[in-house]
Amino acid sequence: MTIIVTGTDTDIGKTVFAAGLTTALGARYWKPVQAGLADGSDAASVAALGVPADRVLPEAYRLTTPCSPHLAAEIDGVTIDPDRLALPEVEGPLVVEGAGGVMVPVTRDLIFADLFARWGKPVVLVARTGLGTINHSVLSIEALRSRGVPILGIAFVGDAVEDSEAIIAALGKVRRLGRLPRLDPLNAATLAEAFAANFDLEAFR
Repeated sequence: MTIIVTGTDTDIGKTVFAAGLTTALGARYWKPVQAGLADGSDAASVAALGVPADRVLPEAYRLTTPCSPHLAAEIDGVTIDPDRLALPEVEGPLVVEGAGGVMVPVTRDLIFADLFARWGKPVVLVARTGLGTINHSVLSIEALRSRGVPILGIAFVGDAVEDSEAIIAALGKVRRLGRLPRLDPLNAATLAEAFAANFDLEAFR
């Protein structure tokens, strides 16, 4: 079983959600392309949030500049080969995290939504609950669906905004998986507790 975790934007809590899901499923975690290593990596973040280090797979590409992968690769003098982004074969479940939103370019000829379509695995769309999320979420859903990407559902991160969460699920015709509140402190224990309290694991199986 492979689940792709993507988002409506960057810095919305996608990595925290991915860490919670990976731990809850006893899965392995893979970030195919990491950009912006000066601020640390998402692989290191999920390990700090409770994913065992031996279940964190190495990235296919590690890029220095904190920007879209296509540009970060060019700045670093790296050519991203889409063939290197084939899903790894592992025993048991795998959680794969994209970078930024669904329309972020991996190369100048390939966006993440198209890469997801190649993989053909179900996607969880992570969305914030703040102002503007309806537009971003519904557009992201349409971009995925127009490419035939299977959508497992939408997971929210942030304070409860019932009407926004409900109308996104209704307009997008997607399952509402739950909402992960902002956690303070954020650590492996608080994340595991919050994930168990707010999501039904059966929805991901």
